[in-house]
Amino acid sequence: MSRPHGNTKYHLEKCRCLVCTHGARDYESNRYRAIAYGRWHPFVDAEPVRQHIRALGEFGIGWIRTAKLAGVSTGGVSKILYGDRRRGLAPTKRVRPETALKILAVEPTLANLGARTPIDGTGTRRRLQALVAMGWPQSALARRLGMNRSNFGRTIVSELVAAGTARAAIALYDELWRLDPTAHGTADHRAAAARAYAADRGWPPVGAWDDDQIDDPAGFPDWTGRCGTPEGRAAHYRIRVPVCQPCRTAARLNTAA
Repeated sequence: MSRPHGNTKYHLEKCRCLVCTHGARDYESNRYRAIAYGRWHPFVDAEPVRQHIRALGEFGIGWIRTAKLAGVSTGGVSKILYGDRRRGLAPTKRVRPETALKILAVEPTLANLGARTPIDGTGTRRRLQALVAMGWPQSALARRLGMNRSNFGRTIVSELVAAGTARAAIALYDELWRLDPTAHGTADHRAAAARAYAADRGWPPVGAWDDDQIDDPAGFPDWTGRCGTPEGRAAHYRIRVPVCQPCRTAARLNTAA
């Protein structure tokens, strides 16, 4: 398809018609005016962009997915990283500011990971276990996640999960954590069985997890409201819940002091 007449056609197709000549002249006039006022930045250093793409790759967001998320061409991102090997060109040294901004805007978040990217399963395990501790049967949770029972059984104790599964578990947890399972289709005896199963395994309930702890592998559940403090062990006894490790540690340190 032929380009419309104007500055681009003047430079790329060497058209010297009146429209193209005027277009090129107007473009240059605007460019020089922008330069004079310090507003002309046609290219920026590609190195920070290149480093950002690599950092995203280490997180699990490949450069092709980065290009898709940024809304830029995969060819352009490939040239930033690798150059054009077929033509013997080195990696790009400069990029358009708008391209740089789009790529730098891609953040290393769970939402941006590919669905099959394996990630730490801590938050997924804790959310699903907490829902079981509330009385949600595992079969019901598996059905809501579109899993069969055996896959769910592995997921609820897995060290690694797919990013798509983690996102689905977060959405399910946000949907169910305030709901009484017996008021939403779960028979009383099945809810009681789920709670007993969780209690036997020491799975903390929803109320034990703060938002800033549930995804942190070093985080611990606050069963009593005092967990991790010298008063925590006594609080466990009052509510008849086995003493958690942070409370044991706090009690031992308090005794030693």
